[in-house]
Amino acid sequence: MVLRLKHRISIAALPALMGLAALSACVPAPAPKSAPPVAVEEVTKAKAWQGIASLADKSRIDRSSIAWAQGLAEAKRAHAKEVADEGDLLKPNAALPRPAPTPGSYRCRLVTLGRDSKKGPTFERFKPFFCYIGLEGDLFTIVKQTGSQRPAGRLWEDDSPNRLVFLGTLALGNEEEARAYGDDPKRDMAGLFERIAPFRWRLVIPFPQDGSKLEVFELTPVADQPAP
Repeated sequence: MVLRLKHRISIAALPALMGLAALSACVPAPAPKSAPPVAVEEVTKAKAWQGIASLADKSRIDRSSIAWAQGLAEAKRAHAKEVADEGDLLKPNAALPRPAPTPGSYRCRLVTLGRDSKKGPTFERFKPFFCYIGLEGDLFTIVKQTGSQRPAGRLWEDDSPNRLVFLGTLALGNEEEARAYGDDPKRDMAGLFERIAPFRWRLVIPFPQDGSKLEVFELTPVADQPAP
């Protein structure tokens, strides 16, 4: 009697047990914990030169459009014809793609626009001189070869496809080599290197430390150099 009773109870309990199993099968498993989001810093070409440039020079580069506007406005008041005669050299938006130059000797000249004080010319052109563009690792270098003040520095890639960024210094007098960028902030230079026509480039220095609002160096390859 006891054995039969236990057997009947276990059989009667089967539907309930099966129902519980079915219910448990319908319950979704807990979702796995998601990993916390990982911040990925975007790597840009400008990071390289921005990691080297001083805050003052970053500001100069950022304000290059202001230097153009102020320098041209001051120069045109008394030298509108001379400014127009320079053509694309003094047009702020004249930069073209593929600014990288070909290493070699270049004929260079300097034009200055505006002034940072009440004295001094608002437009000035200087006699041509020679400069040299070389290659140091992956970076182009540029050196003014003659004169009492000789800019020298490197050209860095930028996020803009129409320009390279120049960071350099100024060698004075009989100094054989320019100091390293950052050694003497009073001699540091920063600017933009752009191609403005076939076989014609410019190096633009906004708000230089010499008294003008803008320095514009024109560079054209020496005639016996291989064409870029």
